[in-house]
Amino acid sequence: MRYLTTVLVALVAGFAGAAAFTYSGLGDANTREYLVSNPDILPEMANAYQTQEARQQLASIKGNVSRPFEGAVLGNPNGSKTLVKFTDYACGYCRATVADVDRLIAADPDLRVVVREWPIFNGSEVSARMGLAAAKQGKYDAFYHALFALGTPTAENVAAAARTAGVDMDVARTYGESDEVTAELARNDAMARQLGFTGTPSWVVGDQVFEGAVGYDRLAQYIEDAEG
Repeated sequence: MRYLTTVLVALVAGFAGAAAFTYSGLGDANTREYLVSNPDILPEMANAYQTQEARQQLASIKGNVSRPFEGAVLGNPNGSKTLVKFTDYACGYCRATVADVDRLIAADPDLRVVVREWPIFNGSEVSARMGLAAAKQGKYDAFYHALFALGTPTAENVAAAARTAGVDMDVARTYGESDEVTAELARNDAMARQLGFTGTPSWVVGDQVFEGAVGYDRLAQYIEDAEG
């Protein structure tokens, strides 16, 4: 197992440092034969290694990750169970998870969903800024659902969603360009990168860190496991 762990580290590091690889004993014929005979173990080990790394990173920033931007919360803002969602309005997979999250909230009145605006697609920063401006006015839930329902976050759709949510547009436009909003987006980006996220949607619940539109059942299971 020591050999296999070293191989994993070498793979993750892109075999940086050929000398370390040579002196580790990984050139050993028995080790090579085992790896060739069991190639499926490497992806499994890589996933386990990445999960472990993400959990270690989460431990140092968990309080910040689960502390919402004022108003950017779905469900029960005082709930004892917390699911964190990193999202982008231009992400089709994020849109696909809206119904799953709504279903989770409907099933559990004690669930708090902290939404972290992480605009990683070209042109999506405007919608993220408007989302935070809507949150500041207590209109986040309505804006979030209205914009995802409209689809692509064009300037027209962002404005339409804000109007549907009852956002004061003049106040929102000014606040959306504020240093406070800029700092929040920078924090979200830094946290996402520290946790090793590569895209949206990405999630945190308990000590679990994962990515993708994983579906209602898996999200519910992660929340249940966090309570165990």
